[in-house]
Amino acid sequence: MNFERRLRSLLLTVVFNPLAIRWKRWLSEKRRQLSGRGHVVTVFLQLDDPYSYILSYYLPSLAANYDIDLRLKLSQARGDQYQPAPDMLAEYAATDCTRLALELGIPFLDKSGLPPTEHRVGLSDAVAALAESDIFEEELRQALAVFWRGDSVAAAQISAATDAPGAAKKIVAASQKLQQRLGHYNSAMLHYAGEWYWGVDRLHYLLSRLDALEVCTSDSPDPLLASVKQAMQVSLPVKPPAAASNLPPIELFHSPRSPYSYLALQRTYDIADAFGIELKLRPVLPMMMRGMKVPRLKLLYIAMDTQREARRLAIPYGKLADPLGAGTERFLAVFQYAESERKGREFLLNAGVAIWAEAIDIATDAGMRKVTGRTGLFWPDVEKAMNGDAWRESVEANCESMMSSGSWGVPTLRMGDLVLWGQDRDWLLVRHIEELCDSGDGILV
Repeated sequence: MNFERRLRSLLLTVVFNPLAIRWKRWLSEKRRQLSGRGHVVTVFLQLDDPYSYILSYYLPSLAANYDIDLRLKLSQARGDQYQPAPDMLAEYAATDCTRLALELGIPFLDKSGLPPTEHRVGLSDAVAALAESDIFEEELRQALAVFWRGDSVAAAQISAATDAPGAAKKIVAASQKLQQRLGHYNSAMLHYAGEWYWGVDRLHYLLSRLDALEVCTSDSPDPLLASVKQAMQVSLPVKPPAAASNLPPIELFHSPRSPYSYLALQRTYDIADAFGIELKLRPVLPMMMRGMKVPRLKLLYIAMDTQREARRLAIPYGKLADPLGAGTERFLAVFQYAESERKGREFLLNAGVAIWAEAIDIATDAGMRKVTGRTGLFWPDVEKAMNGDAWRESVEANCESMMSSGSWGVPTLRMGDLVLWGQDRDWLLVRHIEELCDSGDGILV
């Protein structure tokens, strides 16, 4: 392992360490107490970001049930290297949030099928003009609702009633500057005491942290806040329903350098097996080997986020050996051989544990021998596979297929026309399968 990869691996291993996280939290709380400050939760919301709208739906309940100083900011996600495929992301986000809103019971594009994008600037300026007023936060939430419920009439009225051209630019620039100083780049983000929580998907982590600090003001859990976690929990059938035998396969697009891909593996295996659906594993090159950049801020957030997701899923995690470059190419070559031996699943999982939980460098023969030995692969054939290029064509085809579906990153799950991005969308995959299988009698038998 070269010096740069070794240094990056050591840095991330430190970030992954639960002791370091607990120490950081303890220190942050002591500083807060000494300063006399309250519990400040800052939320960065972007008008044309549907995840911001869905998150905003829960903010009044958050403020009402916790003794916190909730501060809303009109902001905008950073582009360039932070969003390698912004057009694809925008299209996917709208589709993904349509599904989320349906499951969570949130009105979404119910007044028309499209947001009033022609009034985006006007709405933003109207909200920004109220930045110093007591009603700013309520008006920001209202503007998000107007935009993402597709209420073009209300959007036009709000825009026309305010004469403040360019007001949003100044407010957004200040919010972006604050967010960068605090250490992030995206919208729909909550920040509390040095840690970040993305959207409604990570809201439960913030609630758990606030509960641990005993700042909840309610005697019982708030139904709306509790409903988020409840909606995302699923139970798998004890035996495959008969209707699932006719369903299309589940395709998993995976990268050995993606910790989220690793976290998705076992759960995806379990879902496919529980429903008796064929699983197709389709590895691709990591983003950095496809010419995309991963800035430091993004890398650090991923490190923090994946360690808490690993704890939630009870998956071994935290000691990293970065497989970028030769390690990835060897991985892809051996996977193709493992698939021919019907051991592709086992190889992916064993390699994932080695890379993300044991700091085993698969770019070395010693490291790869450990992984392939656990998988039951014949070493001379492994060596032969690693010396060939037969894997390149299929990996390129996988990437092209993934991109053509509207996804640029991993893990991506595809089942027929359904495309889901992220390991935290497994519950939506299960919901989709249940709907396809449900004949009215239920399937959890």
